Amino acid sequence: MQSVNTGDLAWVLMASSLIMLMTPAVGLFYGGMVRRKNVLSTIMLSFTALVLVTVQWVICGYSLAFGPDIGHLIGNLQWMGLNGVQDAPLPFYAATIPHLAFMLFQMKFAVITPALITGAFVERIRFSAFILFTLLWTTVVYDPIAHWVWGQGGWLKDLGALDFAGGTVIHIASGVAALAMALVIRQRKGFGKVSMEPSSVLLTLLGAILLWFGWFGFNGGSALAANSVAIHAIVTTNVAAASAALVWMILSWRYSRPGIIGVATGAVAGLVAITPACGYVTAPASLIIGAVAAVVTYYCIQLRNHLKIDESLDVWACHGMAGTWGALATGLFATRLVNPAGADGWLYGNPKLFGVQFLSVAVVWVASFVATFVIGKVIDRIWGLSVGVPEEEVGLDISQHGEEMYAGL
Repeated sequence: MQSVNTGDLAWVLMASSLIMLMTPAVGLFYGGMVRRKNVLSTIMLSFTALVLVTVQWVICGYSLAFGPDIGHLIGNLQWMGLNGVQDAPLPFYAATIPHLAFMLFQMKFAVITPALITGAFVERIRFSAFILFTLLWTTVVYDPIAHWVWGQGGWLKDLGALDFAGGTVIHIASGVAALAMALVIRQRKGFGKVSMEPSSVLLTLLGAILLWFGWFGFNGGSALAANSVAIHAIVTTNVAAASAALVWMILSWRYSRPGIIGVATGAVAGLVAITPACGYVTAPASLIIGAVAAVVTYYCIQLRNHLKIDESLDVWACHGMAGTWGALATGLFATRLVNPAGADGWLYGNPKLFGVQFLSVAVVWVASFVATFVIGKVIDRIWGLSVGVPEEEVGLDISQHGEEMYAGL
């Protein structure tokens, strides 16, 4: 039987804790960008995702995503309720940590993914509809995609697709889902006509700082060991975030002034883009990946504004498009010199990897968009996705939760 490496276990437990911090950090990041009357409701969506998906993951989600394979598409329910998920390592996922620790680490990824989507429909989503959406989306979209890319027997994994820490599984899936939901749910009252100023730049900056900090666990922890690959993943993560933030600052300065929210968004775009590649590419490559991510995200936001799509907090641009670039960049810059368990990319003499990465991106785009659109339409038809206009006008903090963040001010 494989023995547990206590150093690896300690690092994975720490990384899991860092990722857990990121979900409420998403709430803070988003909460600062909405109007004062919707701050608490926005934070509540992220906190609720933490609660709901934790329970779903234990009951069936983990088994569907990582359980014994059925037709290269989904895991079976053998590990339902964590049945058989024990202290012994599971070599084909992580040879030096308990199976239960691997489950915990993956749980945190599953938790944050639907929280990212919430930026698409804040300020108008009915809370009960959000609960139903989160449970359905995690089960029908996230779990199968995670199995395709990461699960033993998953068809994209067997093709050789690389996704070190979730650029495809988490960021493309959530970003494309955000676009689909923005097309399903009605626009906010006054969208494009009245000013919708952020409630707290400081809150958004705090959220971004916590996300950046937590991302070291997100990416470095995906090595599932305290080793050189983990170190490399953390270094490339930090470099890409800084590179993207700097390029965003330059872009915004060119057109206007370098705002804090914009630079914080640029840093997050860099973090997203490096996520699939962080354990496979060099530090100089991460500089390029982060810089291009800022350009892609910046102009995709301009495009979204031009098309007048009310995708409130630009999840599609920041996660969907930066994640798409990061997954494709993995196919360009990956090298076995960094990670012998990976593959060489196009720039290292293996154009086939870029083709596989392109296929995985296309598949996840289509699967997430179509499934999310259908889920959103069904919920809207049967339940109703958005609150009524009077509830929206008073604010979701009061109308959905009976509380105010700025009461008396």
